[in-house]
Amino acid sequence: MKARAWDTKGLLAASAALGLVWPAAGMASEPASRGYPTKAIRMIVPFGTGSTTDTLGRIVAQKFTEAWGQPVVIDNRGGAGGNIGTEMVAKAAGDGYTLLMAAGSHAINPSLYGKLSYDAIRDFAPVTLVGSSPQLLIASTGLPANSVRELIALAAAKPGQLRYASGGNGSPSHLAMELFKSMAKVDMVHVPYKGGDPVLIALLSGEMQLYFGNIRAMMPHVRAGKLKALGVTSPKRSPAVPEIPTIAESGLPGYSMMAWWGLLAPAGTPKTIVTQLQAEVARMLKEPALRDRLAAVGIDAVGSSPEAFDAYIRQEIKTWAKVVKEAGVRID
Repeated sequence: MKARAWDTKGLLAASAALGLVWPAAGMASEPASRGYPTKAIRMIVPFGTGSTTDTLGRIVAQKFTEAWGQPVVIDNRGGAGGNIGTEMVAKAAGDGYTLLMAAGSHAINPSLYGKLSYDAIRDFAPVTLVGSSPQLLIASTGLPANSVRELIALAAAKPGQLRYASGGNGSPSHLAMELFKSMAKVDMVHVPYKGGDPVLIALLSGEMQLYFGNIRAMMPHVRAGKLKALGVTSPKRSPAVPEIPTIAESGLPGYSMMAWWGLLAPAGTPKTIVTQLQAEVARMLKEPALRDRLAAVGIDAVGSSPEAFDAYIRQEIKTWAKVVKEAGVRID
């Protein structure tokens, strides 16, 4: 399949959304001293342009290009919850010239789909966890609950009456609420939508009462008084919204769910190349300006080791397998 040409306009738009300003070409890092890379690298993003996965992929790609003097081409291959693009990387040569900017769905899909043409562990070489982000438990202004504790009490008193939206069956926003329901032992009605935009409309109109959404999209409406934020899904409060308590501290101890994005290579990629990729990501994520701008939209820069990222993916697969099984969610 033919890779897409470098999308300069898309990169600038995505960068502007995060307030990023790239250094001039003369300020780029020195090219890597090793033989790799000697030609263009293709980074597959298994979601559409404008998604957080796409934005982070373009950030990393641009920084790689600056550091090594070789173009890194973004190839958006969305569809099937990320499976189409992921499969392409699983079947690519392990030579370092095809990479995957994966999202948390990578750990959910093995349980969600009846059959995948790839193995989420065996067919990939983890490089690094690029970043993670908590989600917000959002309520419509008409819901008579202003905290997690009040929500749990209300849901317990009205089983099957509260309605929560998601971006689709089996989506992270759906499974985040299924985890919440399981831990809180409450019953609420799931209403899937096709993406986040129609969900927002339903929340603002009061058609839907609850939703797990990202900080960047939800907080403008919360600060305008049009929606309520009951809690964040991280173990600790988010620096982006320190005024909002965690779900764990405000009524549901032990609850934790993080959206995440990480870099994967095909299985068999030489360790020297994996190490070089990881080191460059870790270096770029130490830049204060980049860290600050990611933090402003609720993304924590990570840059973990390949071994730590591998362990993280394995644990995420176990966690979501349990949630998917208990909720009886399946996509064939």
